[in-house]
Amino acid sequence: MPPLSPRLQFIRAVLVLVCVLSVAMLLEFTIVSSMQRSAAQGRMFDDLREQLAQGTAPIGPTGDDGRQLALGTPVAFMEIRAIGLTQVVSEGTTSGVLLDGPGHRRDTPLPGQAGTSVIFGRRAAFGGPFSDITSLRVGDVITMTTGQGTWNYTVFSIRAEGDPVPPPLAAGSSRLLLVTAAGTAYLPNGLIRVDAELDGQAVGGAPRLIAPAALPQEERALEGDTSTAWVLALWLQLLLVLAVATVWAWFRWGRAQTWIVFTPLLILVGLGAAGEIARLLPNLL
Repeated sequence: MPPLSPRLQFIRAVLVLVCVLSVAMLLEFTIVSSMQRSAAQGRMFDDLREQLAQGTAPIGPTGDDGRQLALGTPVAFMEIRAIGLTQVVSEGTTSGVLLDGPGHRRDTPLPGQAGTSVIFGRRAAFGGPFSDITSLRVGDVITMTTGQGTWNYTVFSIRAEGDPVPPPLAAGSSRLLLVTAAGTAYLPNGLIRVDAELDGQAVGGAPRLIAPAALPQEERALEGDTSTAWVLALWLQLLLVLAVATVWAWFRWGRAQTWIVFTPLLILVGLGAAGEIARLLPNLL
């Protein structure tokens, strides 16, 4: 077979890149992401359990050192027996934070504190921890454990876009609001909200450092995170180089040798790029 022209080799390399990215995205969202979330949840559970035992778990927007909690810091443990859900909740609601599980919106109090605590969770991707919250019924209990104790919330409303908003919260009371994407999996068309009221007395907490109006755009519902787009650019450059090298090797080495050498590299780099693409997509996907 005569060698391809440089132009045709480049086109074939681009086709290889598109194919690898498509397969990597499929693997990332259906298999790999669930494994990544499970591993991250295991690590965060160990960290939070140790902090709870030592009395050092966060109880406000800052840590023991007085600095604002880093995004992804474990702040609570959630258990919903009605749907078999147990998750560590992290600080922040960016797409990157929600790769590892539910996230606490930073402009709201922590669970158990006076006010409405808002928790975001993905509907389908990365294990879809909130995929079943639409199955909750009025009267179901949501248990939250923080550095200030264990709190039971009773569900009183499951609402979609346009449904009536609950009455204003009474002073000194506490609510929990779970939020995820509405619509079919991977095709969000709005929000689903679950409202729950605290059974018992709320406690005080430190003032939030971020006001609702000042919450960064990437931490709002159905927003992506472009802060690491430069990392994606590097992955794509590396993937393009590998694709060109694969086409070259296909004609110089032969098919068998090319598959053996380049398949693991293409899969590894493809998954790295797919993980960064996931950060650009809506955080509740």
